[in-house]
Amino acid sequence: MLLEEITMQEFEEHLQQCKTIIFPFGTVEEHGNHLPLFTDTLIANEVLRRVIQQRDVFLAPPLHYGVCTTTRQHPGTISIMPETLRMLTRDIVVDSYRKGLRNFMLLSGHGGGIHMSAMKEVAEILIDELDNIQIIVASPYDILHKELSQLCETPGDSHAGELETSIVMALRPGLVKGTAEEGYPQFPSPFIVRDKLKYWPHGIWGNPQKATSDKGQAAIDIIVSKVVELIDRLDEGAGLSLRLSPVSAQLP
Repeated sequence: MLLEEITMQEFEEHLQQCKTIIFPFGTVEEHGNHLPLFTDTLIANEVLRRVIQQRDVFLAPPLHYGVCTTTRQHPGTISIMPETLRMLTRDIVVDSYRKGLRNFMLLSGHGGGIHMSAMKEVAEILIDELDNIQIIVASPYDILHKELSQLCETPGDSHAGELETSIVMALRPGLVKGTAEEGYPQFPSPFIVRDKLKYWPHGIWGNPQKATSDKGQAAIDIIVSKVVELIDRLDEGAGLSLRLSPVSAQLP
């Protein structure tokens, strides 16, 4: 059920049978010269639109801005600070809780470390502050890394590479503007550098030339299946049962 398309009466009626809401998180971020700036948002939102065809949960409008670090200097990227993301995440979850929702899935199409950490920090706080709440914070690329990697011919494929290009080809082929050469960042780890563009001018991590719409559709199917599984676990109260065992959680 698309949250933005229903009335307050329809919300109240559906709330009687459903306490689960999913928030898609994305970015406005460069994805090479061949993919659109809202690639992360597009993937998260379109995958979840397929999910709600199988499970009748609330799907909120996507949050289009996220924390971008290595790409923040690239043309088109518009990043927010981690504290901004923490505040946004907290506000939407807390106010949704006030409206009667209890199960929250925060699904991010952007897998950046600081971005995901900001969301998880808020979830850790709210799980202690709000009664009878369940929260999932996830990026498909983290929870399905093995399964999605098996679809790729490119070892270590990542940002704007084979997989993301394949998924956009399957979702919105008209938004794929040709292709791009294989490329990888050359940051001098463990240094944090000021000039990001010097070490990653093309903004690609992988080989977009290996992308196909068939690989993209296979990835979409895998992600949809996993999200549906997680929704079922929320409905079963799996998170609450774990929360009620604080002593066992302290054991090695």
